[in-house]
Parts: sequence; C-alpha cells; structure tokens
Amino acid sequence: MPLDSVDREILFHLRQDGRLTNVELAKRVGLTPPPCLRRVKRLEDAGIITGYRARVDLAATGRGFEVIVTAEIRVNDRETVDELEALLRSYDEVVECRRLFGRPDYLMRVRVEDAQAYEKFLVEKVMSLPPMARVDSHLTMREVKSED
Repeated sequence: MPLDSVDREILFHLRQDGRLTNVELAKRVGLTPPPCLRRVKRLEDAGIITGYRARVDLAATGRGFEVIVTAEIRVNDRETVDELEALLRSYDEVVECRRLFGRPDYLMRVRVEDAQAYEKFLVEKVMSLPPMARVDSHLTMREVKSED
C-alpha cells in the first residue's frame, strides 16, 4: 500500500503517542476527524499499524539491569528451532529476541533486576537448554537510542 505524506504524519504522531484521540490526531495532521479515522482504519486493515501498547519503564518495575545476549546453537533442525524459539518467547526476562543470518544464531535483550538475577536466568534457563552451544553476554552501559 503506498503511503502519502499524511499517512506518514499519522504514523509519526501515533508512534509518539498511541493514545491520541482521533480529534487531536486529525488536528495535528490537518484533517477533519472522519477522514483521519478512515485513514487510521485503512492503515490498520493493511497491517501497517499492528497494534497499540503502553511504554513501560522497566527499571521502575525492577528490571533495570539489561544484558545483550548472543547465542549459537548446535542443532538447526526445524523442530528444535521452533521449540527453542517458543521457549525463548515465553521467558519474561527476554524483552527482544532475533534470529540472525550467520553467526551468532540469536541476539536477545534481557532485562532483570540485577547481576545475580541475570546469572540465575542465564544458568537455569538459557545455558541449560540442550541446543545451546555458546552464549555470550554483553552488559549495557547506557541506552543511546531506542524506538520506545
């Protein structure tokens, strides 16, 4: 679906504040509310807007310790990969997980309370998985840029 400048402006404002009312969004993009609502609905129906969510300060929830984890696996059969990915998705500590081309196989962002909680997560939940061949941890010094 081709996007024009108004569509892009709508997406920009909704990424900044997904709780904008349609009236406020319309005012910001220079439309009246009915055509603005039609455009938002069209963007949703086309799968460009995939949902709305709350941004959460993970440090305030006791998850201020972030580690970037890379992992390589021994086995690459489809069933093992599917099971591993389902398990990684189920871990609350894993806030982002990506399957990569080449090595390493996975890159994860892990958020926990502190170093001790990370060690427990790493040893009990990640390193104990049979397909894991290598796991490397990279501590985050500070976040420079984020989509959130």
